[in-house]
Amino acid sequence: MASERLVFVNLPVRDLERSMRFFRALGFEFNPQFTDEKAACMVLSDKGYVMLLTEPFFATFTTKKVADASSTTECTVAISATSREEVDALVGKALELEASEVGEARDYGFMYQRSFYDLDGHLWEVLYMQPGA
Repeated sequence: MASERLVFVNLPVRDLERSMRFFRALGFEFNPQFTDEKAACMVLSDKGYVMLLTEPFFATFTTKKVADASSTTECTVAISATSREEVDALVGKALELEASEVGEARDYGFMYQRSFYDLDGHLWEVLYMQPGA
């Protein structure tokens, strides 16, 4: 069943320890069972995870050149928040930790969204959707 699927987003990072410090400071935890010197399993939820992989290790999983997220966009990672205030708090904290903001906040009435580039240039969107919208 689709509702039973787990999601693993894999992102290449230049400095694994620095990236882990950044995301820990944003409130995310790591599963030590799947974390070592080449990879870290960041827990988004009980069904969603982000694998932060050192660039050389990430390269072993593909035959294509690894994108340089500081100059190209390889994907957008969107995560939900429980309120508009949580969106602002999470993005605000990311900016304090040297992330860079992407454009202005977007308010669609039923959805509120802000975006930032992490330390490696990966695009993260944080959004709150009105229940029942």
